[in-house]
Parts: sequence; structure tokens; C-alpha cells
Amino acid sequence: MSTAATEPSAPAALTREQVLQAPKVLLHDHLDGGLRPQTIIDVAAEVGHRLPADTAESLGAWFAEAADSGSLERYLETFDHTVAVMQTAPAITRVARECVEDLAADGVVYAEVRYAPEQHVEQGLSLDDVVAAVQAGFEEGMAAAGGRIVVRQLLTAMRHQARSMEIAELSIAWRDRGVAGFDIAGAEAGYPPTRHLDAFEYLQRENSHFTIHAGEAFGLPSIWEAIQWCGADRLGHGVRINDDVTVHDDGSVELGRLAAYVRDKRIPLEMCPASNVQTGAAASIAEHPIGLLKRLRFRVTVNTDNRLMSRTSMTDELWNLAQAFGYGLKDLEWFTVNAMKSAFLPFDERFALIQEQIKPAYAAMAAAAG
Repeated sequence: MSTAATEPSAPAALTREQVLQAPKVLLHDHLDGGLRPQTIIDVAAEVGHRLPADTAESLGAWFAEAADSGSLERYLETFDHTVAVMQTAPAITRVARECVEDLAADGVVYAEVRYAPEQHVEQGLSLDDVVAAVQAGFEEGMAAAGGRIVVRQLLTAMRHQARSMEIAELSIAWRDRGVAGFDIAGAEAGYPPTRHLDAFEYLQRENSHFTIHAGEAFGLPSIWEAIQWCGADRLGHGVRINDDVTVHDDGSVELGRLAAYVRDKRIPLEMCPASNVQTGAAASIAEHPIGLLKRLRFRVTVNTDNRLMSRTSMTDELWNLAQAFGYGLKDLEWFTVNAMKSAFLPFDERFALIQEQIKPAYAAMAAAAG
């Protein structure tokens, strides 16, 4: 199969203020990767955890520098400090509330925020206690935002551990109380998603939704296993699907069988450009596969991954893409509608957000821009 990789038509000039004001949908954001530096300092002082810096500014810089290594494994080490200060219900609720506040301020109207409950039980909390503390914070944040944002939990199991079935059952127990679905995360190499087949089969029997981190640090086999063996609804990152796409010298594009399947089935790709550059999954924003995959009409979404480590936000992610690829308001709307269509939310709720909130907002912005 061959498809012309034509360039998009030139959009009207886009400003950063427009990107900030535009409604956004976020599907891939880690709760323990988005803490405010001052919150880490405050809680660390309470629990006696030693930090590598003692001011909010210097700590924020340390996280960004430590994560900017080109290695996923080194990137994940930064979570030792954020997880350490999320071991009590009040601390977890504070982090969850501030997460919603920060996303609402960034123009996010719907978000699915993920974390691994099993990482927050070191001081005696049960898994249920952890989920309840997060939900309390989310509800406080949504109430304070006055209905401008909806936030749901994704419960993550760590792929190098053996608690995936327990976390899957937890997600089902909480699915009518704020939990939208399930995820697995952690180092991909040596820990294939097929190690957790029993959890995925259980979730399928329960008519539940799940995403799988795949195709970030590991290549096409990770994506293939996540989809064809485990039945993933979405791919966390999925950036390495680009390895199955060939651009010929004449500009035509040939998709391998896996890439064609992903596109044909409209499997959402939860792409996180800033994070992908940090971990070495992409050389730069300008060279990120998202540009080509968007032109080929894959179901691409834009996400933050870890706002603290990448010093990013949805506004930053979209603005950087606009600068690199010349995107305008219509492109931002396309990314946003893609994400909303792909959310683990009932159809009528997704449809209402698209028709009543997202599309009217973009139409108004386009009219104002002339």
C-alpha cells in the first residue's frame, strides 16, 4: 500500500495565548509525575524524606535535569522522591487536588490521570485507601473549578511486579466511583505485557477499558503484544509504530502490516512529545513521528506524561508542536477531538463534551481570529 505524505495546508498564525485558551483533553498523565515542587518540599519536611534540593525552583530544575538523560530507566528513577511523599491520605489528596487545579488552569476540560496504587502503601494505607484519597482530591479540585473540568482515574499496575490482577480487580471495584480504566507501566525491556494476560482477560470479561504502555523504550514487538495478545484499547506512547512506516524517496509512504492494522482499527496513540525526547524515543520535537503519523491520519493524541519531570503542560506540548509543524487551530481541534473520542468515558458523555464544549469553543476562537 502506498499513500502520499502530503504536507498540511498552511494554517492561520497561532499564538501561545490561543493555545492556552483552547480546550484540551489529556489521556496520558501520571499523578506522581506532576507534583508541584513546593508540595514535595512541604510533605518531605513532614515525613523526613531527604531531597536533592531545598527550594521549589532548584528542585524543579533538578527533576528536569535528572529526567533529561535519554534513558527511560534513569527517567523513572526521579519517581523515588515523588512517590516517597505520597504515602499518607492527606498528602495524596493534596497532590490529586492540585493536579486538577493545575490542569484546569491549563485549559484541560477532560483528563484521565494514572498512578500505581501499589506504590503508595508503604506507611500502612490499603489499596482502597489510596484510591479513595485520590478520588477525594479529584472531587475537591473539580468542585473548585466549577464544572470546567472532568477528571477520572486510571489505575496502573507495575509491569515488573506481580499485582496486576489485584489492581485490575480494584479498578473494577471502583469503576462507578471515579475510575475509568486500567494501565500497566514501568520498564518495557524484559517485562512484556503478556506477563499480565490474566489481568487483561479478566478486564475484557468485565467489559472494562485498559491501555498499555508500549512502543516507547521497546519496539514493534511491544506494540504487537499489547494489541494482539492483550487486547489494549489504547497504546501508551506507541511512538515506535513509526518503525513500521517507510517513507520513500519520492515522498510516498508504505505501511507495514502492524502499522496498517493500528491505523485501520483507529487504535489511539497516547503520544507525549516532550517526554519522548527526554527518554530518547524521539530525537527532537521537530523529528517526532507525530508529524508524519498525523498526516497519515493515525488516531494520534497529545499528552504530557510527567509534567514535573518534563517541565511541561498541555499548552507547552501543543505550542511546541505548532511551532515545529506549523499547526493552527484546526489541528489543535483535531488532536482534542481525537482524544475525546478515545477517552474511557461512556459514549454519550464523550459526545456531549465534543458537541457542547469542545467544538463550540474552537468555533468561537476561529471566529474571533477572523
